[in-house]
Amino acid sequence: MAAATALEAVAPTGALWDLVHDFVVGQQEGSADQVAAEVKSGSYTVLQVVEALGSSLENPEPRTRARGIQLLSQVLLQCHSMLLEKEVVHLLLFCEDRLKDHHLVIPPVLQGLRALSLCVALPPGLAVSVLKAIFQEVHVQSLPQVDRHTVYNIITNFMRTREEELKGLGADFTFGFIQVMDGEKDPRNLLVAFRIVHDLISKDYNLGPFVEELFEVTSCYFPIDFTPPPNDPYGIQREDLILSLRAVLSSTPRFAEFLLPLLIEKVDSEMLSAKLDSLQTLNACCAVYGQKELKDFLPSLWTSIRREVFQTASERVEAAGLAALHSLTACLSHSVLRADAEDLLDSFLSNIIQDCRHHLCEPDMKLVWPSAKLLQAAAGASARACDHITSNVLPLLLEQFHKHSQSNQRRTILEMILGFLKLQQKWGYEDKNERPLCGFKDQLCSLVFMALTDPSTQLQLVGIRTLTVLGAQPDFLSSGDLELAVGHLYRLIFLEDSQSCRVAAMEASGTLATLYPEAFSSHLVPKLSEKLHVGESDFATRDGPTKRSWHLHCLQALSAVSTHPSIVKETLPLLLQHLRQMNKGIMTTGSSEIIAVCHSLQQVAEKCQQDPESCWYFHQTAIPCLLALTVQASMPEKEPSVLKKVLLEDEVLAAMVSVIGTATTHLSPDLAAQSVARIVPLFLDGNISFLPENSFPYRFQPFQNGSSGQRRLVALLMAFVCSLPRNVEIPRLNQLMRELLELSCCCSCPFSSTAAAKCFAGLLNKHPAGQQLNEFLQLAMDKVEASLDSGPYRIQAFTLLLWVTKALVLRYHPLSSCLTDRLMGLLSDPELGPAVADGFSLLMSDCPDVLTRAGHAEVRIMFRQRFFTDNVPALVQGFHTAPQDVKPNYLKGLSHVLNRLPKPVLLPELPTLLSLLLEALSCPDCVVQLSTLGCLQPLLLEAPQVMSLHVDTLVTKFLNLSSSPSMAVRIAALQCMHALTHLPTPVLLPYKPQVIRALAKPLDDKKRLVRKEAVSARGEWFLLGSPGS
Repeated sequence: MAAATALEAVAPTGALWDLVHDFVVGQQEGSADQVAAEVKSGSYTVLQVVEALGSSLENPEPRTRARGIQLLSQVLLQCHSMLLEKEVVHLLLFCEDRLKDHHLVIPPVLQGLRALSLCVALPPGLAVSVLKAIFQEVHVQSLPQVDRHTVYNIITNFMRTREEELKGLGADFTFGFIQVMDGEKDPRNLLVAFRIVHDLISKDYNLGPFVEELFEVTSCYFPIDFTPPPNDPYGIQREDLILSLRAVLSSTPRFAEFLLPLLIEKVDSEMLSAKLDSLQTLNACCAVYGQKELKDFLPSLWTSIRREVFQTASERVEAAGLAALHSLTACLSHSVLRADAEDLLDSFLSNIIQDCRHHLCEPDMKLVWPSAKLLQAAAGASARACDHITSNVLPLLLEQFHKHSQSNQRRTILEMILGFLKLQQKWGYEDKNERPLCGFKDQLCSLVFMALTDPSTQLQLVGIRTLTVLGAQPDFLSSGDLELAVGHLYRLIFLEDSQSCRVAAMEASGTLATLYPEAFSSHLVPKLSEKLHVGESDFATRDGPTKRSWHLHCLQALSAVSTHPSIVKETLPLLLQHLRQMNKGIMTTGSSEIIAVCHSLQQVAEKCQQDPESCWYFHQTAIPCLLALTVQASMPEKEPSVLKKVLLEDEVLAAMVSVIGTATTHLSPDLAAQSVARIVPLFLDGNISFLPENSFPYRFQPFQNGSSGQRRLVALLMAFVCSLPRNVEIPRLNQLMRELLELSCCCSCPFSSTAAAKCFAGLLNKHPAGQQLNEFLQLAMDKVEASLDSGPYRIQAFTLLLWVTKALVLRYHPLSSCLTDRLMGLLSDPELGPAVADGFSLLMSDCPDVLTRAGHAEVRIMFRQRFFTDNVPALVQGFHTAPQDVKPNYLKGLSHVLNRLPKPVLLPELPTLLSLLLEALSCPDCVVQLSTLGCLQPLLLEAPQVMSLHVDTLVTKFLNLSSSPSMAVRIAALQCMHALTHLPTPVLLPYKPQVIRALAKPLDDKKRLVRKEAVSARGEWFLLGSPGS
């Protein structure tokens, strides 16, 4: 029995010796992993591995010793967490001793030390011992890159886990690391070395007398000049090294006396990259420097920054210079001063003003804007700086404005003033009399009003922006100033010859109305109301376009100023009253006028969304009015008026849908429940009690054999119920869904049936999963199948199927795949096939009025990607197996899906789908052509290598389509010809003469937009292959 036990104990040792022999002598690298695996499994101990290596570690041949230590190191790297403290001590002492060995042995020893530096069981004091040994025995910079990297890793590991011990070394540790790093060139090692230096400084290691040496050993790499090799597997970029070195150089004020002269020297050099890096580093340094560090260098720094901003040809250098000046000023502003210390900020700012102010007097010269930018960069750094510069510069600019009479000069000066005014908004002043602008209030207001009355549009625009900024200053404008300002804005709103001024005046009115609602309620809203209600007799002397433009500008202005709840309570009744007057025939009205009112109402609704009280006020005021007007218009009449027909037109109802949807989406659930309890009974029972002016001649029954006009109003029901929050319960939902289903499939009016189908789909999408949802889906499918096979309502049944499919696709419902398959089956239908193909566009695109995230629909992320993955293979297969006469339907459907797919998803599939896309270009259907061209254009930019394989086909087809009867197709084809120039130039050069000749024809196209694209595309092809292209 004892003999058997002894044999079992000897057996694994023999196996271990064989693995060691294979590695050391047989050069079999896999043996190390096997040994490590056996140690981790408990079959062997690290001690047994050392014993098995005994002869190798003591071998007189250095290469054999190195292989033995390499095996031990690889085992330790995988098993260091299993070591006991006593084992760690012995192994560390062994490795320290071997650092004195032959140079071939050093690399594996360092690997072993790296493994041991990760040990939790490392006893105190040994980390210091190891580093001392490395500093004394190893000439690190003579080692290969990987071994130098190992040394940096050992130091990093000890700094992370043995910080206090290393700090006990004092400045010796800093000096030792300087010796290790000195002369390092490899970017992989430099990234680690820079992090170590940063930790030395930020974690307060003792630098002793070696501050300058530490600076020199790192600053020698500044500025970084490194270009990564092509296909670099390490992925180190120049920017990584720049940021890492910048973090070191800007980490301590103790480097300032050495770094600032270096930065000044590099800024003054001719290298653009050096200038940029130096200015950005200076910017970073200002975060840790104080007046003490900057004092002696301020004049030189200002001179260098000024020259770069005045003379540079690089916008990046200019921006970096301005940012550095901003940071310098902020640093001087934030430094704490002794009572007897000199205030460097005042003297520094005085120098800036002295060097820049005379340029401000020359608004036509090229240095006026650089000077203004410098002053504004400094002024934006602190309240003190802003006060100092503004109080010195603003009087000069005000004087210059009056001294120069030309509009372009005044515009330049006013733009500079505007820049300084914007800076004042950054700093708050408890006492308004402390604000530096107070002394210039009258002058500034006078100047702004002069600009607003100037004939120059550009000066007026700057004046409007300046007025907005002045108005944002608390308590700056008096009531008289506000009245004048409102009067000017009113005048500008109705300028016929300047749309830009009109738009800017409306935007400014909206901004200022938020701050001064009483002024706009008193002075602007009454004027707009009066203008809006001018009678026909007053318009008699004006032509039609002028009437329409005044009407439109009034409506836009009323919506623009509706930015405060108190103003909304004045403007909303005005708009609704105007709509009622139009309905009564007091004014000559067309659909465009009503649509304009609806657009204004929608904009007011959008502005109300942020305030719950205003949102509810708009909802309970506007929606009953709109419903009352349209219900009245839908009533049957013996002689229906043209005016009432206008209210029921598709475009007008669509505009009202937008108003109702926007007014509903932000309602709270409680208020939404109150509203739905009134609106649903209106459509199901004809309950009109909540509508204003509700004395109608007939009952309102859109679902019970109502007139065609009444059925059209289901679109308004859709806008409301499909915009409600999901947690709002809809009363009598079962009856409503059945009525919608019946109307969607049995109504001859396409508008009404589509509205019912969309409403049904919107409610389905939001309905929680369960028995009731399944019942609704079954009812819908029964209805669809009954009408889809034959009969007069096939189109309506298809429309319902399409919208229900979209509702389910958006929420990832399991039945969506069945419905999509049913749609694909209809692609071969001779009557419905083209419409089904267009339906794929609807499935993939966002709808404006229903099934939107804003309307609380359930829209899952990446539904397009999922639809693509699930259905495109079937579309491709269907195309290959379909008869020739229906193949275009499959191509159109595929083109719609790909055109709306995120391009990163499409690119991997491009090689397999490109042949079908190219075939789609030959389809005679303009919709297919346009969709396919829209899909191909971004692919030419993002996948040039794949597309270049088909360049011959692409050139031919694009040139053919540039003569298409459809203007949209011609434009898209020419845009694709332009995009072709992004393919590799050698591929395109053989086609250059042919393309240039062919593109001469669209240069004479009768449409200006086509000619514009032809010029752009032909110009790029002309430049193809030329130097610098």
